[in-house]
Amino acid sequence: MFESGLQWKICNEHEDDIPPNTPPPPRPSNLGPDNWTPYANRMSGGNIDFIFNLWATSLVAHGETPPFTNHIEMYNVIDLTPLGDVAWQSFTSEYNGALPEDPWILMHNILSNPDFEGEFDYTPLQEYDTSNGAYRFQDFMSGDWCWKQADLIAKDPNTIGSMFVPIILGSDKTMVSVATGHNQYWPVYMSIGNIRNNVQRAHHNSVVLLGFLAIPTTDKESAKDAHFRKFCHQLLHSSLAKMLESLKPGMTTPKVVCSPDGHFQCAVYGLGPYIADDPEQALLACIIQNWCPKCTALADGLDNGTYGQHSCNHTKVLVEEFELGVLWDEYGLVGDIVVSDIHKLLSPDILHQLIKGAFKDHIYSENEVNKILDDIDRRIALAPSFAGLRRFPEGRGFKQWTGDDSKALMKVYIPAIEGHIPPEMVLTLQALIDFVYIARCNIIDSNSLNALDDALEHFHRYREIFETSGVRPNGFNLPRQHLLIHYHKLIRSFGAPNGLCSSITESKHIKAVKEPWRRSSRFEALNQMLLTNQCLDKLVASRIDFASHGMLRGTSKRIYTDLLADEIGEPELTTHIQRFLCDQLHHSDSNLNSEASKSGTGSSSALPKLYEKMTLYTSAIATFFTPSDVSGISGMRYERIHAMDTWRNGPGQCDCVFGMCGFNIAQVRLFFSFKRNGVHYPCAFVHWFQHNTGMWVVEPETCKDGTQFASVIHLDCIFRAAHLMPVFGHEFVPTYLSYTPTLDAFRTYYVNKYIDHQAFEIAW
Repeated sequence: MFESGLQWKICNEHEDDIPPNTPPPPRPSNLGPDNWTPYANRMSGGNIDFIFNLWATSLVAHGETPPFTNHIEMYNVIDLTPLGDVAWQSFTSEYNGALPEDPWILMHNILSNPDFEGEFDYTPLQEYDTSNGAYRFQDFMSGDWCWKQADLIAKDPNTIGSMFVPIILGSDKTMVSVATGHNQYWPVYMSIGNIRNNVQRAHHNSVVLLGFLAIPTTDKESAKDAHFRKFCHQLLHSSLAKMLESLKPGMTTPKVVCSPDGHFQCAVYGLGPYIADDPEQALLACIIQNWCPKCTALADGLDNGTYGQHSCNHTKVLVEEFELGVLWDEYGLVGDIVVSDIHKLLSPDILHQLIKGAFKDHIYSENEVNKILDDIDRRIALAPSFAGLRRFPEGRGFKQWTGDDSKALMKVYIPAIEGHIPPEMVLTLQALIDFVYIARCNIIDSNSLNALDDALEHFHRYREIFETSGVRPNGFNLPRQHLLIHYHKLIRSFGAPNGLCSSITESKHIKAVKEPWRRSSRFEALNQMLLTNQCLDKLVASRIDFASHGMLRGTSKRIYTDLLADEIGEPELTTHIQRFLCDQLHHSDSNLNSEASKSGTGSSSALPKLYEKMTLYTSAIATFFTPSDVSGISGMRYERIHAMDTWRNGPGQCDCVFGMCGFNIAQVRLFFSFKRNGVHYPCAFVHWFQHNTGMWVVEPETCKDGTQFASVIHLDCIFRAAHLMPVFGHEFVPTYLSYTPTLDAFRTYYVNKYIDHQAFEIAW
């Protein structure tokens, strides 16, 4: 790992340098481990008058009272909280504008958050894999753009020793109510690039609400007027400039800030990537929608030839030489607006460009036969259950399409369509999904970028079948598919794109916009929403502060084996447990394919007797490191594996797993544990699958008598859950078949590598 020449130094609050090993000063809010100011140390989470009344009633017998008598009193106490208190401000720019918070104070609150210690990069870095020398792109500060910015800062003698803080902005219109009229809001969010991607994606208070943009409206006749569209672009850019006004001095003159480790140091701000969907990228780039915001490709020839990159200088020349009509028709520019090189700062958007864009473009086909579509829907509905897998009981024929729908459909779509459409179409979708999964990885190295390019090349080659077969007779001129060619360069510039995805800002809508709107009176709701966000900021800041001071530190059944064997219909269960115990007691290699267990060697008289009761469990939790998937801020994920004979008075669920030895596949039929001579043995009773013609095609492994091979294994032999999809072939599936017996109804299965990113990396 190499760090840039921009070496930051710690200082005190007066900007005086101090020795590197100096401990950080105490935080101003540290008033002692028992001081919860302004909260009483009996603070509860209740905020409804009815709950306070119940609480008060329960305390009457003890002669005590709750900390608040009603919600108004509690809100007043929250308003007294000094931490996280950022006042909203208003400004006027051709309109009575929104009320943005001071971005400098918001920036200070993010930088001083002790939760980010250990998950914060102080300088740009270049990271290499020591095993193969591959250049690794992960967090934002590992990208080439930050390295180049640091080089520019290091050349200025006034900024040497300062920390570079890239400002990341994002905006996305959201609708809070369709039935009650025009209830759209346009929030702007802010974060910084020093925070690592796993924290950004975990929504761990790293993204804050900066303000709300005005949504200009007019009548339908004027909505497409060139002057109105130009006004919309000008209004957006002038509003953003006003919102960030207080940060502008810090972009040239270092400012003293408190960092997550508690030290003071000088920081220089810089405008970094902007997270936005396609319409907003067009607004920001001041181009017409469906033109590329990154390059000069023509709207009707996005895939024809190679084009240069957009730039401020190029736009200036065009504005000077051509009239408005020519700029609009031939160059896709909305008018004589010249903006900075924002084209370079538009981040890749996995959600809208890949998941909801390129993938969805190839799902529907007008020329497909309804009978085949119905069978594909049934195949999708037959996908076995899996932790976190969204179910599609009616197939993929839904009208309201969300990003989560697309993500879930990707996981099961390839096996469902195989046999019903030409192989080239299957290969097209497989190449596209491979591209998406590689782009969504938490760590992308130079080898991954080569694989990304290969997947894109295969996608462009195989997709011609859609044109020759008449599905897309006019060819491919899809803006979001065109943007795929820019991903290689964007990853090199900004690191792994999963930390700059619009899914981060969209998830913020829930807490910052939609829930505050629901709690408002609906009349002039914006001011009420801002007040709610201010209260939430104070509560979050207080929780972080109390935690940093150390002030917040908080089903089974037993049965004998013979009765258990009868209950689950496995007459050999006792023998399997005895063989497992024999392996454990004799310290043999109790791997997943124990030859003794598999061959059945060892007479029953030589096996240890069982007198203990078994403790049964309906599930177990696997913990593993998978930062590319939804996980905690340290990249660890918890996954529940089920083994139950019934669920909610319906059919049961027995999940499949990867074994530790050779990644063999098994289906868990039972979780249990027992003790022998003070030693605790957590176990699983499993049915095994064996690899068929391909590495990732399996079929049930059978014994000589035709029964499926089973054994008892130690819980430590399970790596994580696995998901199987049937090999449907060319046959139509019966209409009466449900998803619950899928793992017993087919002969062969695919090991589904698209179920999540770690499975993709295992099978890739």
